[in-house]
Amino acid sequence: MSTEHGTQPRVGCMVDAEGRITFDLPMPADEEQEGRQVLLRLRPKKGQPEKTLHVLDLEPTGDGRRRAVLDGQPVLQEGRWDVYLLGGAASERRRLRPGPRDLRALVAGHLRDRPTPLAVRIPYVTKDGYLAIRAWLRPAHAEAAGIDVTDRSMTVGARLHGTSLREGAAVRLRLRGGNGTVRTLAPRAGEDGRSFSFTVDYADLAAETATGSGVWDAFVQPAPDAPLIRLARLLDDVADRKAVYVYPTTTIADAVLRPYYTVDNDLSVEVTRAG
Repeated sequence: MSTEHGTQPRVGCMVDAEGRITFDLPMPADEEQEGRQVLLRLRPKKGQPEKTLHVLDLEPTGDGRRRAVLDGQPVLQEGRWDVYLLGGAASERRRLRPGPRDLRALVAGHLRDRPTPLAVRIPYVTKDGYLAIRAWLRPAHAEAAGIDVTDRSMTVGARLHGTSLREGAAVRLRLRGGNGTVRTLAPRAGEDGRSFSFTVDYADLAAETATGSGVWDAFVQPAPDAPLIRLARLLDDVADRKAVYVYPTTTIADAVLRPYYTVDNDLSVEVTRAG
């Protein structure tokens, strides 16, 4: 049986450029040393049982510490993974609190091309102070970069990973719950065929938000027969971008518009009407 009571140990972690995570854990002399493992648990959706786990062996380092390594394989399923210490005399499961986190290798991750499927892992601290890993797994990826907001529009720069723009490529803004309402824009492609930008006219977007408020999710379609790729910002050390990257609002008539990143770090535009 698992438990999350008592003293939670602290674990340091380091991520390298290939996404490998090394966990470093001090083991007090008065604790049982053998059979210790690090358990990663995919956080289940509300009301659902947990069913996806990865277990990593802790190996001694010779200085009273133990180390476990999460290699690039297996690829973690997209979601949030909680980190536990497993084992000990009581065979208990204790959630781990964060020690030092070395995420320097992730900071410039957007500057290099990524293979597909794109697998991203970012260790972070939860709101209640525990260590967790945010993972993304996507067939291809469009990494959003700069967003330039004016009093009439926003211009977004982005780069594709795993594919490139071809004839007939399009940016598509899809209205949530809008019964298939989509606004199509032409991307401006860079010379490499992967970098591109597009501009959203706020007046047009507000006019197409038929009644009340709405949220438009941003996608790129690299070719007319290609699947949509969600625009997002994943390739750095920020696990939760929504409250960190806050963009200015723009008022058009009775509508207030603002770009923002969702809880999954995907790019969207919110339209809100007064009243």
